[in-house]
Amino acid sequence: MNPVVTTAPAPAVTRVELRPRYEGSNICTWIGFKHVNYLVEEAVLDHLRQRGLPAGRLYERHGICVDLSSIDTRMWTAYHIDDLAVATVRQLESEDHRLHFLVEMTAERETSVKTVTARVAVTLRQDPRGFPAEPAPVEVAANLVPRLGPSAEPTLPAGADPVAQLTKGHNAFAWSWRIPYPYCHFTERLQMSGYLRLMEEAVDLFLADRGVSIHTLLSEQNWIPVVPSSSVEMLAEVGMEEELITVFTVETVFKRLTYTARMDCYVRRDGVLVKTATGRITHGYAVIENRRDWRQVDFDDRLLTALRGNQR
Repeated sequence: MNPVVTTAPAPAVTRVELRPRYEGSNICTWIGFKHVNYLVEEAVLDHLRQRGLPAGRLYERHGICVDLSSIDTRMWTAYHIDDLAVATVRQLESEDHRLHFLVEMTAERETSVKTVTARVAVTLRQDPRGFPAEPAPVEVAANLVPRLGPSAEPTLPAGADPVAQLTKGHNAFAWSWRIPYPYCHFTERLQMSGYLRLMEEAVDLFLADRGVSIHTLLSEQNWIPVVPSSSVEMLAEVGMEEELITVFTVETVFKRLTYTARMDCYVRRDGVLVKTATGRITHGYAVIENRRDWRQVDFDDRLLTALRGNQR
């Protein structure tokens, strides 16, 4: 008699244990916001894997690219390099074509400590590079799209100097650069982790431009920036080696406690600027008390003036 073969149903809620990457431990043993978001990304990819939809197989067999197209993360407690991160992922209902997820994370120390809550959207993009492909799995066939985001409509006419154009009259800093291949995936386009790296770099360059660089405040006051929240939304595709203009604009300064800035990214195509992504990040400042602990501090006059843009 042949045995009856059964397949266990895919879990609706998944759990995975992760470790922060060593690269993200830049100040003492704390993990920066970018690598916290990397943990969120890994948790979502693992959820798809446990649901029978691994990103590698979707691409190799079905020509489907898994793109994190939106990530909105709240960080409640800092991770340290040797922490064990436990992530719980559940899929949410959605009114658009994307897959939406809620990610909740803890750090397992003497007790379980709440660390992160994030909402993530995943776009399933059809591979534009050709090659034969099997039909899409029935679970996601209705979610496939031919490209990321809405059609890339022009945002602004591109002047002779788009950096000056995008910052004029705003409390902002901007720069233009060529997208390198390490920021891309699926052979041709900028991925979410690339935008997170851009956001981190935008903060660094903005503070240096205002005379309050991260190194300056570290060496003079033992202060570091800390991030309670960040978000990035991809609006349109941008490809490898295109010229990307990144604008970092301070929107609000709350008393002397935190400031929130917006990151907008553009490419120049056929004489117009097209916005490809937008995001926000909130920062406070903390003083390092020892190799493990820090405490939040109020902005001093120098930092407050620099953030408000009237230091010169």
